[in-house]
This record gives sequence, structure tokens and C-alpha cells, in this order.
Amino acid sequence: MSTDTIVLFGESERGDYRIPYYCRSMHQLYENLGQPAPDSEGIHFAVQALLHDFYLIFFRVKEEGYSYQDYYEGFWQLEQRPLESRLSAICIPGVGNCEVIESVSSLCVNHRSILIMSESDFYDYLTDAA
Repeated sequence: MSTDTIVLFGESERGDYRIPYYCRSMHQLYENLGQPAPDSEGIHFAVQALLHDFYLIFFRVKEEGYSYQDYYEGFWQLEQRPLESRLSAICIPGVGNCEVIESVSSLCVNHRSILIMSESDFYDYLTDAA
């Protein structure tokens, strides 16, 4: 297992909101969060992270891309708590909001990590910023 961590924000059928779920295996991911919500991408990205041997921290949000307070609470928690391993990336599927992306970008700079988002979310960000 890699010592690198990916933090992911997404929807799922179970789990508490705004709570970090630490997953090292598919079994833990399924036990904590269950199936993906319809039209969400969070669990899909989580599976990919685990298949590539990353340590995963998953924050459940009510609605991907729209539950801004869920995202900000997660960002705040990441700033306050020291991580056990290096934060390689933060993944925010469904988010195209300029303010949310700028907030997470500063967190990425502080941790020297990358931001993972889809092309359509990046387009939404560019058009929102304009």
C-alpha cells in the first residue's frame, strides 16, 4: 500500500456527512459508504484510487458540486488535522464553483498536492470565473 493519500468528496448511499472515512480497501469503502448515489462520480473515483494503491480519505457530501458547506467543512478539517501520509491529491467531482475551487486550490498549494476534476467541471469553473 502506498503512503500517498487522496482525499475525495462525493455522494454515497450511507455514512455521515462531513466526516472523514479512512479507507485502505474496497471492503472498507463498501462497509462505510455503500453504493454510489445516482449520477455521482465520487465512489467511482474512490475505487480507482484504491485500485492504484492510494490511501483514501472520503468525505461524504449531500450533493456533489452543490453542498458547499460540506466541502468547506472538509477543507477546514484537512487544515486542522495532521495527516499520517503525504497528501497527493484532492478530488472534487461535480464541482465547478469558482469559490470552492479557489478554496481547495490553496489547500493543494499548502500540501503540494494536485487537484483532480473533470473536464466539464473545469469548463464550468472557467465560465464561472469569467
